[in-house]
Amino acid sequence: MSSCSSSLPPARSSGSVCSPPLTSSLTHVSNMLDTAAEQMMVHRDFQAAFDMCSRGLESVASVEQEDSRCGEFKAGFCILGIQALAELNQWRGVLSWVRQQYGQQEKIPAKIMQMCILLYSKVGEPAEMQEAARLWLRCPSNSRTAGFRTVAELYLLHVLVPLGCRDEAVELIVGEVGSAVFTEDQRQTALDVVEEKERQSLEPPLNPGASPNSESSAHTVSTQGGVIHKLEAMLGFLYRKLLLSRSGSFSLRRVFLTAVLLYMLFLRMDPAHPSSFMWISKLLQLLKQMWRTMFAPYYQALIQTKGL
Repeated sequence: MSSCSSSLPPARSSGSVCSPPLTSSLTHVSNMLDTAAEQMMVHRDFQAAFDMCSRGLESVASVEQEDSRCGEFKAGFCILGIQALAELNQWRGVLSWVRQQYGQQEKIPAKIMQMCILLYSKVGEPAEMQEAARLWLRCPSNSRTAGFRTVAELYLLHVLVPLGCRDEAVELIVGEVGSAVFTEDQRQTALDVVEEKERQSLEPPLNPGASPNSESSAHTVSTQGGVIHKLEAMLGFLYRKLLLSRSGSFSLRRVFLTAVLLYMLFLRMDPAHPSSFMWISKLLQLLKQMWRTMFAPYYQALIQTKGL
């Protein structure tokens, strides 16, 4: 008895739901697919997994005319290859690599188109899939595939809507594609999504003159200003105490230096940053005044003694 393969389509013969036994060539291809999956999922060796997928696709191409089940193995290698390229941060080459395997993008299986749309949407480059998905959806033979509706939905929500392509989105919803895959309620919901996106894009920002970066900068400057004022007040208070004590007690000097060191340690003032110039200048002035207060009388007395 031959075992059934869950990953392969059942044979269209009466009295049996099992696929016919694999040929020696397809058995080798199946083992390569298992090895690629193990390298991807278990060992996390993405480069080795991609290399195995490339070799597997070459093997599939050599026996593709002999067995119709090669299409499933080819799709499996492509799916693993896309995941490997994404993990290797080589996602920019995914679409061209998939095209190379299928010759024409209209022949790419629906589940691989879905993966590509989601991948390029995830990395913030949905425009890379716009032309490819448009041509794929317009191909009459693809409209009969099981994943056609999902491709249309992903193309609408993850490509056209984010890019603000209102006219093309409406055409997709109410046109031939939309009529084939969407119910009346779904078409209305999709139109509402498109209109909401357009309304948001036309609304002026709350503060037209301020960008998110400027708001963040203003908040940072305001926070730094508040910290600077508090530290100035604290150092000024310590300096006045030193003036009152004239000679400057050891404990007050230690508190003053501790405050300066804590500021340097926790706030990590960058002397090269423009916002630090004012603070450095004020700090130097305070240090000079403190030095003159504590040591000027002794220095003057020493000069007078030498003059005598």
